[in-house]
Amino acid sequence: MQADERRPRAVLFLCGHNIVRSPMAAALAEQLYGHAMKVASAGVRTDDPDPFVTAVMEEVGIDLSRHRPTTLEELIDLEGFDFDLVVSLSPEAHHAALDLTGEHAVEVDYWPTEDPTAAEGNREQRLDAYRAVRDHLLKRIQERFGAPPPASG
Repeated sequence: MQADERRPRAVLFLCGHNIVRSPMAAALAEQLYGHAMKVASAGVRTDDPDPFVTAVMEEVGIDLSRHRPTTLEELIDLEGFDFDLVVSLSPEAHHAALDLTGEHAVEVDYWPTEDPTAAEGNREQRLDAYRAVRDHLLKRIQERFGAPPPASG
């Protein structure tokens, strides 16, 4: 299978609160493939933005300081549902993603991903937990979607 055949036209990353895993994944995918596919993120619920996410994403040149958590329901109400693939990152999100298949012709991938908010320790130890999630997501994204296509200019 060619990388182009594995790459959907539009992908939604879904997690529990849309504050850590799904915004990280969407931002990484947007950075690599945003010129070739639509990328979005949502959560089953929302919560307050997480400053550790902003810090570790800044380390790789991505600014998430303006990210505002969105629920799946809000996303559908605002934009409709126009995704080929939903990547669920937590058990709760996976159940919500599977529910979508009853109404939409959408593929669902489940990438169980640690929740770094449970990490304990000093600031650097907690940041390391977030970095591990970021790096894990980047690896999964690159494995799933292949090499980024050249930007058309």
